[in-house]
Amino acid sequence: MTRAAPEVAMEFEKTIGYTFQNKEYLSIALTHSSYANETKEPVQNNERLEFLGDAVLSIVVSDYLFKRFHMAEGDLTKLRAAIVCEKGLFTMAQKIDLGSQLRLGRGEELMGGRERPSVVSDAFEALIAAIYLDGGIECARAFILPFVEEFLAHTEEITFKDYKTILQEVVQQNPEEKVSYVLVGQTGPDHDKRFEVEVRLNSNVIGRGVGRSKKSAEQLAAKEALELMGK
Repeated sequence: MTRAAPEVAMEFEKTIGYTFQNKEYLSIALTHSSYANETKEPVQNNERLEFLGDAVLSIVVSDYLFKRFHMAEGDLTKLRAAIVCEKGLFTMAQKIDLGSQLRLGRGEELMGGRERPSVVSDAFEALIAAIYLDGGIECARAFILPFVEEFLAHTEEITFKDYKTILQEVVQQNPEEKVSYVLVGQTGPDHDKRFEVEVRLNSNVIGRGVGRSKKSAEQLAAKEALELMGK
């Protein structure tokens, strides 16, 4: 890297958990257009890498969500959007202190570019592309997924529709009917449990759901029940 001593680059590689075979990819990923425009020597900026990184991020996150969640297409799209939005990427980038590693022009530096979400989130996508080009899709996946899993650990209980309330409203049209949720199983270690819940109409099972919390499992069970009812 030309911005810092090799030992500084090595420290950043330790932080991100990936060692580049071609250090130039990392250097370009960390180079903002403002720096490239000010330097006398021709220098590549990270905009092209950002373009590629956006696509790599999208396929990795889409594949992960598709395999993990049995959600409708619309809900999967909303969840992916929440993860890969500028705010989400900026939060991920902050965890590796990416802003401090960027090569910025003087003006961008004075404008607080190291803390600007648009600048830092774009660089995060460029970093993803750099890892992808240097090591392939599996290396990029290994870098991305820990951030995604941490995001989901804090947001999985947030549902885009309150399926339990919708189901209750449907059932209340028949006052003699009663809905209940029953925990029928749980698996996995304490730090990564999965709960299985059945939703019952009177004594009949009308839906099942599995989630990382009882609440999310109940929501998924209610969602399945509504789908079976054609709602």
